[in-house]
Amino acid sequence: MNKKQPYMNVGAAILFGIFGLLFFVLIFRYFSIEISGEVNGQPLAAKAQQKYNRVGTLQASRGIIYDRTGVVVAEDTAAYTLIAILDKKMTTNPKKPQHVTNLNKTANELSKYIKLDESEIYSILSNGKKNKRFQVEFGKAGRDIDYNTKKKIENLKLPGITFTRDSKRFYPNGIFASHVVGYADRIEQKDGTYKSVGKMGIEKTLNTELTGKNGKLTYESDLWGYILPDGKESITPAKNGDDVYLTIDQKIQTFLEDAMDTVVKEYKPKKIIAIVADPKTGEILAMGQRPSFEPKTRDGIDKSWHNEAIETSYEPGSTMKIFTLAAAVQEGVFNPNEIYQSGSYKVTDKSQTIHDHNYSGWGPITYLEGVQRSSNVAFAKIAKEKLGFEKFREYLSKFGFDKPTGIELPDETSGKIQFHYPIEKITTAYGQGTAITAIQQIQAATAIANDGKMLKPHVVEKIVNHDTGKVIEETKPEVVSTPISAETAKEVRDILETVVTSPKGTGGRYKIDGYSVAGKTGTANIPGPNGKYLAGVNNYMFSFLGMAPKDNPKLIVYVAVQQPQLEGMEAGQGAIPVSAIFNPVMKNSLQYLNVEPSKLESATINKLPKFLGDSALDTVKSLKGDGFEPVVLGKGEKVIGQLPKAGTTIMEGEKVIIQTDGELTAPDMTGWSLRDVMKVANLANLKLNSKGKGFVTDQSIKPKEPLKSGDFLIVDLKTPEEQFTGTENTNQSDNSDGKTVQD
Repeated sequence: MNKKQPYMNVGAAILFGIFGLLFFVLIFRYFSIEISGEVNGQPLAAKAQQKYNRVGTLQASRGIIYDRTGVVVAEDTAAYTLIAILDKKMTTNPKKPQHVTNLNKTANELSKYIKLDESEIYSILSNGKKNKRFQVEFGKAGRDIDYNTKKKIENLKLPGITFTRDSKRFYPNGIFASHVVGYADRIEQKDGTYKSVGKMGIEKTLNTELTGKNGKLTYESDLWGYILPDGKESITPAKNGDDVYLTIDQKIQTFLEDAMDTVVKEYKPKKIIAIVADPKTGEILAMGQRPSFEPKTRDGIDKSWHNEAIETSYEPGSTMKIFTLAAAVQEGVFNPNEIYQSGSYKVTDKSQTIHDHNYSGWGPITYLEGVQRSSNVAFAKIAKEKLGFEKFREYLSKFGFDKPTGIELPDETSGKIQFHYPIEKITTAYGQGTAITAIQQIQAATAIANDGKMLKPHVVEKIVNHDTGKVIEETKPEVVSTPISAETAKEVRDILETVVTSPKGTGGRYKIDGYSVAGKTGTANIPGPNGKYLAGVNNYMFSFLGMAPKDNPKLIVYVAVQQPQLEGMEAGQGAIPVSAIFNPVMKNSLQYLNVEPSKLESATINKLPKFLGDSALDTVKSLKGDGFEPVVLGKGEKVIGQLPKAGTTIMEGEKVIIQTDGELTAPDMTGWSLRDVMKVANLANLKLNSKGKGFVTDQSIKPKEPLKSGDFLIVDLKTPEEQFTGTENTNQSDNSDGKTVQD
């Protein structure tokens, strides 16, 4: 026993020394930390603050977009993201599980409320569990869930199913000036949060103004993240995005959307472009197109990426004649009573021949009648012989056709004025070859409607601070040019009114009861893939640019309808779908704005009276007085037949065929529609045979030849493009064949 004692003492001494050393190290370390406040060069206070100080994000709202009257067009609204918790550690009480316990049941129930199949949901849950993920989401189908759907899912009381709150962009009016308003996408940020970014229209142009700045909340918490009762907290408030008030009027825009829907349903055109503007301010009160899209779901956006009124230039057709006429009136070279030979015209001996839209013209007529009938020859002669090409080109710039308008919408294009060769210069005068945008036409038309002052178009009325209500920016009317005088503008409006009111005018369908309308029709060719224009009576861009009331226009409305599906007697009658938009939009908008009718007059007689037994001479005078175009068959003195029949409602300017008791002779039916030819055939008891579509170019019974009951009448009908061969694009050689553009 004595031998072991020394070893035990040594061992105890060693242990004592070791523990003593450790104690010394701990004491030294304690005082070292106490004095310096650092560990390995890291301040402990900062570490503690980092561990127990929390930072929360205060989400900023994107600015609201309103119409001019304060109606919400776009705003942020609450949205929820669906989450499934898979980690078992979240459950502390087995009777109240906080994680998904039954994958099959969960998948089955959720499939009833989100756009995912049960199998897809099960796959997401099972894969998440297999990969030991804490939670899973369900992609696009599980995001942007509205409050009602959220409540329905919560009522299922599915373990582990919960939501995170977010916001989404809401467009309460659906398809409503969609390309003007645009849309905003939710883009994921580096920190995992989502931010709205404008991708089209005002949402894109004013994205910076609409985008707010998130705030920050810093607070002290316990180990589990709860705010300490006496903890310090710091708040940096969120700055919400600015609000934008558009010039769009919700009522007028709705009139436009409804009218376009009606035309799409009935005539199925390939495209519609329509704009309503205030000519006194340049404000755009409505703008729409078809196809369009639903901004909330993006349905239809693959068919209509572009704002056609802003981003697409095209040959306008005869609406361009408004501005050629205005230039001629301003220069004092337009004499409405001067006679010229209609039908065809060659700008140079070697150039191609241009034709009027009925190919053969109307013989020698006045320039006023040329405007009313939309004669291409009249405007070609005005550009070359009256104005001169150099002066005419100056007016194209004065009316703003060679540069963008600067409207507050993205990706605006400019016009493409073709003005190199003589043929291009005269075709530009009547709207062919040169391409411009719809918004450029609206801007130019403000000079006609606003006594010579051309106003820049706007879609933004003002920008307002969301939090204070202070106006940050306000748009004022901006005169960008004064191409004509007030006297010229009034004279042009007076002339354009006759396009609508005259029996010879092309705008008869655009009359509006109680209001005087001044305007111009257009029928523009559409270039095909082979460089030539498309053939066929419906393959045109039909349009009308009008203003009312004529003496003091409050509104300008432009409507263009491309390739409507018109059949039978309506084939080629593009004014039918165009007027189905223009007329109700103009009339309803004027009444909504409480614009007093410019003139109160008795209703135009549209029903034909009975003329049988009346004097042929008196009947002709009566028909002309009522605005109809009488055609007399026979040399007798009394009327024995008429078409349309008595009591028939017809349009002012329509042909009325009168049969007299004398010998019947054939009228010259060149340029007639098949409908009018049928009236003659029915009255004279002829056997009618027609070939082709469009307008009459030839008839088997020549003018003034006798019409005998039972004879065959054969008429050839051709569209303007079919009335000659080898139609060339105006940019090609001057040696190509003659060409025409309708209307």
